[in-house]
Amino acid sequence: MKIAIAQINCTVGDLAGNAAKIADYAQRAKEQGASILLTPELSLCGYPPEDLLLRDGFYLACDEALRALAQQTQDITLIVGHPHQAGKRRFNAASVLRDGKIAATYHKHSLPNHSVFDEVRYFDQGTEPCLIEVDGIVFGINICADVWHEQAAMRAKEAGAQMLLVLNASPYHFNKQATRYDTIRYRVNDTGMAVVYANLVGGQDELVFDGGSFTMDAEGKLLQQFAAFEELLGIVELQDGKLVAGEQLPVLQDEASIYRALCVGVRDYIQKNKFPGVLLGLSGGIDSALTLAVAVDALGADKVRAVMMPSPYTAQISIDDSREMVKLLGVRYEELDILPAFIALEGTLSPLFHGLPADTTEENLQARIRGVLLMALSNKTGSLVLTTGNKSEMTVGYATLYGDMAGGFAVLKDVSKTWVYRLSNWRNTLGRVIPERIITRPPSAELKPDQTDQDNLPPYDVLDAVMSCYVEQNMNIADIVKLGYAEADVLRVVKLIRIAEYKRRQAPVGVRITDRGFGKDWRYPITVRYQDNF
Repeated sequence: MKIAIAQINCTVGDLAGNAAKIADYAQRAKEQGASILLTPELSLCGYPPEDLLLRDGFYLACDEALRALAQQTQDITLIVGHPHQAGKRRFNAASVLRDGKIAATYHKHSLPNHSVFDEVRYFDQGTEPCLIEVDGIVFGINICADVWHEQAAMRAKEAGAQMLLVLNASPYHFNKQATRYDTIRYRVNDTGMAVVYANLVGGQDELVFDGGSFTMDAEGKLLQQFAAFEELLGIVELQDGKLVAGEQLPVLQDEASIYRALCVGVRDYIQKNKFPGVLLGLSGGIDSALTLAVAVDALGADKVRAVMMPSPYTAQISIDDSREMVKLLGVRYEELDILPAFIALEGTLSPLFHGLPADTTEENLQARIRGVLLMALSNKTGSLVLTTGNKSEMTVGYATLYGDMAGGFAVLKDVSKTWVYRLSNWRNTLGRVIPERIITRPPSAELKPDQTDQDNLPPYDVLDAVMSCYVEQNMNIADIVKLGYAEADVLRVVKLIRIAEYKRRQAPVGVRITDRGFGKDWRYPITVRYQDNF
């Protein structure tokens, strides 16, 4: 027999569109001789629907879509993820559709309530296993986090399951696939059951789902590995009740997987929200250069517009490098001199600033003029402004509210400066799009003469290491210092993290590529007296 995996990109709330896609995959699976089609977690409504799950009407609409899909299902067993309301209880569910009917429904047992997950907020826990028999084989159903713990899989085994079918909406962060392999091997060792693992693909706000569906036999051996970041219909074969080995595509290396995740995140945010295109401020620096490269790779050059907005402090090489890059990528490009606007604002403010020395106020004015110009173009054209700041800058607040933070989507929000360089160099190995001088020049905001980032910040290798320890790994200060970092640097970075929280709250949503970004998985108070001292 054959089992088909629908590794699909679902849109939250597009019940008709998602159902049509599932029905299409079911037809294609039948044509290839599959007896079962396994879809991802909550595939009918998209994942995560968040507070839509608090509305009775949403469940009614999902139920109506599920029943309509069931009526179309003939000559194949279709397993569909969906939210299910039973009286006052609500569940993360998977239903078995066959012969025009809903044959069975499984309720997820393990509800994650950490990181980006809030399922305890929305769902009740299921307790009963769900088994289906197809072609003489008894399959158990689990949903995503169920297989990260022992109970649900063991209940299926004890009820008579011979193999486990798992619906997943497992979000991406780099090195995630290795963790999935390890987790499934634990369940295989516990239960002695082979696993068919179907994962969601696509972008949803800050989250990216990387697909990478796979199968693993009852000995914990990987048998098939499907492509990452692509929609596909995967065909799994069984002989004598056992999974057969198939093609194993290599897991993408870090740079390739992160870059693909950024492209998918940008593409789906723009396309699913129906923006006609994007625009961004191009500075001649590495952050805006990488953002431009991602945007073009994600959307195509015809959907991207770059604007250089020089000030008196902008180096000529920044302008030259920006001109070269837009030629390499073939995007629309304009230059807007901000000096007249800067002089006008200085004149307006001069009576109020009389006798006061120039400081960051004048620097921020330049950034805010650029933000105003970009947002004006956005309003006029409908294109979304991509911000270009990276995670290192957002960590310490090295960004200007209503200036370089002005925009609708932050491509590099979870990408440290160190990774910005790595990704830029990697992208150039596929074809030169970022001029070498942009990569090799010392980074600078160019808001005053001879300025570099390291005038105000620790070296990026130190900053990024401390940030990773404190933000992503929750390490305390003493343990970070024990790793060899100067206590003064650690305390300085931690203080900057604390006082920049109000800025991060006002930053646009951006792609999450680490296991802890500044999005749903970072929830620190703005007003707080506690300070880390150890």
